[in-house]
Amino acid sequence: MLYKQLAKNMCSICCLYFLQTNTLYAQGPTLPAADTIRLEIKQAEKMFLDSNLQLLAAHYNIRSSEALVIQAKKWDNPMLITDQNVYANKHFFQHGNDVNGNPQGQVFVQVQQLIKTAGKRGKQTDLARTNVNIAEWQFKSVMRNLRATLIKDFYTIAQLQGNAVLYNENMQRLTKLLQAQSGALQAGNIARKEYLRVQALILSLQQDMTENAKALNDAQSELKTLLQITGNKFILPVVPETENADMPALSVLQITDSAKQYNTDYQQQVYQLQYNRQNVRLQKALSVPDLTVGPEFDQNSNYTPNYYGLTLSLPIPLWDRNQGNIRSAKFQVKQDETMLQMADQKLQNDVLNAYQKLLYATQLSSGNNAQFYTDYYQLQKNITDSYNKRQISMIEFLDYYKDYIDVKEKQLQQVLNLRLAKADLNDIAGVDIAK
Repeated sequence: MLYKQLAKNMCSICCLYFLQTNTLYAQGPTLPAADTIRLEIKQAEKMFLDSNLQLLAAHYNIRSSEALVIQAKKWDNPMLITDQNVYANKHFFQHGNDVNGNPQGQVFVQVQQLIKTAGKRGKQTDLARTNVNIAEWQFKSVMRNLRATLIKDFYTIAQLQGNAVLYNENMQRLTKLLQAQSGALQAGNIARKEYLRVQALILSLQQDMTENAKALNDAQSELKTLLQITGNKFILPVVPETENADMPALSVLQITDSAKQYNTDYQQQVYQLQYNRQNVRLQKALSVPDLTVGPEFDQNSNYTPNYYGLTLSLPIPLWDRNQGNIRSAKFQVKQDETMLQMADQKLQNDVLNAYQKLLYATQLSSGNNAQFYTDYYQLQKNITDSYNKRQISMIEFLDYYKDYIDVKEKQLQQVLNLRLAKADLNDIAGVDIAK
């Protein structure tokens, strides 16, 4: 099987990855052998959740929003106002009473407390709590996008390593064939054009190996960044031999309903609408004047000494009743209602599209196709021997060889497509529906 071959040829894969052991490559500086890290997908996801710095930064945004909820609950601080005489009647800081017991000097003390009306403080707290929900879904969105990249890179590396095994096996066969043809050419048993055709085939395969190694290097680099792995390390995905090709038990409608609860983009839009609806209520409350109240003491400048009073302050909403902010908030709600409707339509289309892609991928991975690959690979094993025995021509050999490479690559790509189709549907649904 494909993945048994993958495990068997792990060392060859690593060598191909760094382009340093195959004698057909151009000579040049090489890297030291890499340390191989074998990972299953669940292990990779755990490493990602434990160490990713981008997730940590997004988590701090949640904590910041939670702190604003605490702040929104706080009362405004009271204000202390005092007025005391510094110099009067040729005396500094003259306070107390004169010889007749009458107060002299001046001391004025007032304490004011702002009391918000119309439930403003509660409405501001509601806004802050909703903002926490938005921050949490933004965090989940970051995690969702990074996890999607992680899964794509992980399985792409598995596919590219499968290609590396394929190319390495065929390079070995072609190299042996070329060596045999070199002797046959010198003996005059074959035409030079047959020898050159095999050389051309090797050069073409070398180019494929190089391009595959470049793609593998890019995927390795991105995956190591996601997992916070540095240094000369080589991640070897540990994947099963086959991929389950069963469709989810849920219907498209059921998956869509689930996605409305767990899809991060949709839920962010839901809470954004809730935030702006709450903002309308807050802006209406802000049109109601706030009350300022507090006691005061006046020692000697009022109509009676040692005066105690109560001060009340209330703005008259004559010109500014917060009309503009209320109207703006209402239009923002209408905008978000439209955006939520668009998000709903997009979510339905995305779920249907992902479901259909998975359906196509599972159909191509049916048992009949699997049997075809088995039969075709068995046939290919005898092609080189048949050519050496002159039972088939060079043209037939080249056709068989190219078809074999093409079929093998398509099988690897088909397995990758099935895995990515599952990951895509799970990503949109917000939960693992396709197993």
